[in-house]
Amino acid sequence: MKIAISGKGGVGKTTLAAFLAKIFAEAGYSVLAVDADPDANLAASLGFPQPQEITPVSEMKELIEERTGVRPGQITPFFKLNPRVDDIPEKYAQKYNGIRLMVMGRIKRGGSGCYCPENALLRALITHLLIARDEVIILDMEAGVEHLGRATAKAVDKLIVVVEPGRRSIETALRIDKLAEEIGLQNAVVVVGNKIRSQSDKESLISSLPGFEFLGFIPYEQAMVDADIANLPLVDAGQQIISEVRNIYQALLSTAQAPSRIN
Repeated sequence: MKIAISGKGGVGKTTLAAFLAKIFAEAGYSVLAVDADPDANLAASLGFPQPQEITPVSEMKELIEERTGVRPGQITPFFKLNPRVDDIPEKYAQKYNGIRLMVMGRIKRGGSGCYCPENALLRALITHLLIARDEVIILDMEAGVEHLGRATAKAVDKLIVVVEPGRRSIETALRIDKLAEEIGLQNAVVVVGNKIRSQSDKESLISSLPGFEFLGFIPYEQAMVDADIANLPLVDAGQQIISEVRNIYQALLSTAQAPSRIN
């Protein structure tokens, strides 16, 4: 099962990714969590020790040079567009509490300077993870589908767009849905409401996103805010939240063919 999670910054993408990774792992699945958000916080949310010391793949200069033939920062029109990446997860993924984690780092866009070898490696690695790996992949993305192309989009079982009550969050969800349609991913788009304080919050999201399938609604819980302030793992807080994410987990299993469990 391959799950990509997107949404406006601050809506709780990483929180959902962390809880889903925890629940899948506890259920006996092989889980690889992928932090593809430039503002990387998934390691800390999962409770990995010294998350700040994890080096993103985009900053592994020796690896990038070895696989693409070009050292980051060099100006050259020639480098490998399809570098070997199949061994990278085993060599560089971090593991904690039954969850393996990879931090991708930043993909630069046009006009922000040449980042070509890094981009080539990251895109090849994302493609490998989504197409070739026989395990649960949970991809925590930034607000968009920049890490996905037409080829990789077909491998995604669900693109979960996290929304919170508020106009900007809803507008981002609509924009992501449009981008997803452009790469052939529209049938996989589902929504999860987060930070729900009342029934009216839930009804407002439903009415603002007609035609979207909602997998669930995660309540606002002060314990999550307190854990974040105290720099504690988010997956160890929020009993109401984990209960609702378990329902979302069951909904995911019912809408996609479940992967094989670990023996």
